[in-house]
Amino acid sequence: MYGIILAGGSGSRLWPLSRELYPKQLLNLNSEKSLLQSTYERLSRFSENIVSITNTKHSSNVRMQLSEFAENPVILSEPVAKNTAPAIVLAVKYIMQKSGSDPVIIVVPSDHLIEDNEKFFSTVKKGEELAQKGYIVTFGIKPNYPETGYGYINTSEKFDNGFKVKEFVEKPDLKTAREYLSRGTYFWNSGIFMFKASILIEETIKHAPEIAKIAENIDFDKSDEIPFLEFDKMPSISIDYAIMEKSDKIALVKLESDWNDLGSWQSIYDVSKKDKNGNVFVGHVLDEDSKNSFVYSSSKLVATIGLEDTVIVETEDAILACKKDRAQDVKHIYETLKKQNDNTHLIHKTVYRPWGFYTVIAQGEGFLTKIIHVNPAQKLSVQSHNFRSEHWVVLSGTAKVVLEGKELILSPGHSVDIPLKAIHSLQNPYKEHLEIIEVQKGSPLIEDDIVRYEDMYGRV
Repeated sequence: MYGIILAGGSGSRLWPLSRELYPKQLLNLNSEKSLLQSTYERLSRFSENIVSITNTKHSSNVRMQLSEFAENPVILSEPVAKNTAPAIVLAVKYIMQKSGSDPVIIVVPSDHLIEDNEKFFSTVKKGEELAQKGYIVTFGIKPNYPETGYGYINTSEKFDNGFKVKEFVEKPDLKTAREYLSRGTYFWNSGIFMFKASILIEETIKHAPEIAKIAENIDFDKSDEIPFLEFDKMPSISIDYAIMEKSDKIALVKLESDWNDLGSWQSIYDVSKKDKNGNVFVGHVLDEDSKNSFVYSSSKLVATIGLEDTVIVETEDAILACKKDRAQDVKHIYETLKKQNDNTHLIHKTVYRPWGFYTVIAQGEGFLTKIIHVNPAQKLSVQSHNFRSEHWVVLSGTAKVVLEGKELILSPGHSVDIPLKAIHSLQNPYKEHLEIIEVQKGSPLIEDDIVRYEDMYGRV
């Protein structure tokens, strides 16, 4: 069996903790591992062949996280976001070309919480039997309350280990969700699928010929890269709309394990351990007489008094406060920030990279100041900048700086200027962590102003 992990997405409903460039699947929300890492570990219980597909802007972080579990994790990078159908079809084609076979493939999102791995495994085995018979299997969750944030799947008669699928339906209003719950034939759509590779390709040719035609022009025998010019022609469409709602080969298997898509702060609250007053406090929180509330502090003291059914989330640069039953509406705030070109939707002040992380501490007209943390035995790419010069001051550790071919070794208190367009690299070949202050001057001061010449993380 092969596995495909869908590792894209923005996680807009978990703003401000989740950002476009560091979405929820990369976050450690309920354990020491991120949701992505937990997903990879879960799949690796029954498959050594796992392909992750993500947006190119997330690929370095995805590679960094999965490198803890595999020496060379297979990661396909979409040059632009085109929803799940093009991503799945290309990942399936990649598997077929690289393996030279027609395996059963399970497709899973990277941002679900599943803790009962044994029941998940047994459910997958039931789905595999149907997939071998030529069905596209979807895994459904039996609803236990009228949820309006999920899509639903209506089923008809039972057969073998599953059900015939009658229809896929959109996220309902509360009245409709209650009706679905009372009927007993509706399941939540988990977004987990399983099929034989050839069946998925056949159904794509039949129901989504535009995707199939473009996919024909992409040859993974020549390169593992997804070419922008071809992929950009793909329609932006989900696998549900493109294939699942049209195919007559769909079967549903009830997911026996626990499941939560952690799609809102309400769902995070639901799965978290609560105190005697029904509260969940994370971080530095001081409370008096609050009930049934969720308070998250990433850095500052958050003091609360007499809250009820409230969500408060504090990060370095943003604070969210809302009623718990309005948690789904956080995505509207995210979209408004995006329309206003406010970077608070895009990125945290602290940004993680394969070599470590940096934190923006000051920014103004024509300047930007960061603290850069480089892990032992790591180094930044050999690069230059067209619009900015930089000044580095070592705070702790020892820095190896390569500037226009010359090596400099800098200890704490020492500094160096990096002129505009100079080819340079910051490196830490030592055992101690390295921290420097970087002051950028120029315009525009954007992360895209990097010309890479060499890179140990494959970003050239």
